[in-house]
Amino acid sequence: MELDAVAKSYARWAPVYDRTFGAVTHAGRRRATGFANHVGGTVLEVGIGTGLALPFYTPQVEVTGIDFSDEMLAKAREKVAQQGLSQVKALRQMDARALDFPDRSFDTVCAMHIMSVVPEPERVMAEMARVCRPGGHVLVVNHFAAEGKGVMARLERVIAPLSDLLGWHSDFPRARVLGAAGLELVEEEGLPPLGLMTYLRLRRS
Repeated sequence: MELDAVAKSYARWAPVYDRTFGAVTHAGRRRATGFANHVGGTVLEVGIGTGLALPFYTPQVEVTGIDFSDEMLAKAREKVAQQGLSQVKALRQMDARALDFPDRSFDTVCAMHIMSVVPEPERVMAEMARVCRPGGHVLVVNHFAAEGKGVMARLERVIAPLSDLLGWHSDFPRARVLGAAGLELVEEEGLPPLGLMTYLRLRRS
């Protein structure tokens, strides 16, 4: 998707995101934040959206969130203020393809339900690897295209042309997030509902 399509889609969804996509993607956020909390240290969440994951981080971590959408960031900032989320150190508007952070800045870098939305996901993964410390982890939660010729695969192909309207690619291939230099896949898990989402944990060499 192009950035202008992303911005328009997210501006459209921001007021109702928590009650729609938010409910479907809850398990993935719990899974990723649980791992980040276990590791501790500094966390970068790429594509913070309305901040649905922010309350799940414990005070023992230091969270920075970025998003391209001003509308989404406004919702996230409201959550931080209303819930007193002291673990959130910064929320910044930023293009995920060009992260404004030094190399090796974070212990854990998360991208939850955004890889099939962002333009040039390979560049985003490369940037996430760059800002992750050696021995740290990059966590990706996303829906990936079903393999084979089953019902789900056919459905994904049918609705794929609606990606700009929906705000995500239904036929997004898993391989597009697995080629970044310095990242090794160490864990993969299907998530509810019905395994529609997948959790990937990659270690930074």
